Amino acid sequence: MILLRPWWLLALPLIAALALWLWRRGPDAGGWQTVLPAPMLGGLAALGWLDRQGGRAHLAPLAGAAALALGLAGPALPRADMPVFAQSDAVLLALDMSPSVTGGANASGLADGQAAAAQVIAGLAGRPVGLILFAREAYAASAPTTDPQVLDSLIAVLDPQTLPDRGSNPAAALALAGQMLAGTSRADLVLISDGGGADHPAALAEAERLRQKDIGLWSLSVEGTRGTDTAALTGLAPQGSADATSPAPVIAGLTRSGLTKDTQLTMLRYRDLGPWIAALALIPLLMQFRRQA
Repeated sequence: MILLRPWWLLALPLIAALALWLWRRGPDAGGWQTVLPAPMLGGLAALGWLDRQGGRAHLAPLAGAAALALGLAGPALPRADMPVFAQSDAVLLALDMSPSVTGGANASGLADGQAAAAQVIAGLAGRPVGLILFAREAYAASAPTTDPQVLDSLIAVLDPQTLPDRGSNPAAALALAGQMLAGTSRADLVLISDGGGADHPAALAEAERLRQKDIGLWSLSVEGTRGTDTAALTGLAPQGSADATSPAPVIAGLTRSGLTKDTQLTMLRYRDLGPWIAALALIPLLMQFRRQA
């Protein structure tokens, strides 16, 4: 859950302070309690000519104001059925399929990369996600889509024989990502790799080109046959890095980066619960209209 208009929460401390002051002030008869004896005040109140509730009678409207402030803050949930906008806030996953990741006795690098990619897709409901596979060359496996089943089916069937290329060339994946994300106003690229070739000058140059286009760079590290070059991945992806077995920090960063300044797109991406919460303000307000016998 996020807040679309969180600044409205600033009204809650003011409402709470006013409610506390009215409550501590206690019953008030509008000043008449200073000139009339208690029996006369009681009689006037019994006849309905004098309201002895005073400040406490305003607590119900203040409760309504609190509910209204919460509703205006715009608590919202991501929409899985958001309309698809071409090249809108897309995320590309670049999965390393080089022999250093897919080979070895246990081949855990590929399995960890597949699991991490699936978790990223599941955690970015509402954002289009695409897939790039790379080794010595890079290939566009899927254009950005909001249908997770398309990508899940692709990722599930990957194996060491998917790409016959030898070598690891992240620069090719970064260059292809720049082509696929051409014309976007906001996008992110997640590199899932063991870090092979990430410190090559060509890869660093391509990464700088993407940053100049306002494309965020993230990385998830997997264990390769030659270990993991975490330092190279961190230098290539300054937005954030994490281990592929624990991708939650990167997913959280991608979720925050997806909140663009385009109000209309944000409203389409999230289901605003604010009107329903603001409607609760009617309950204490309607109590003010109850008829006295």
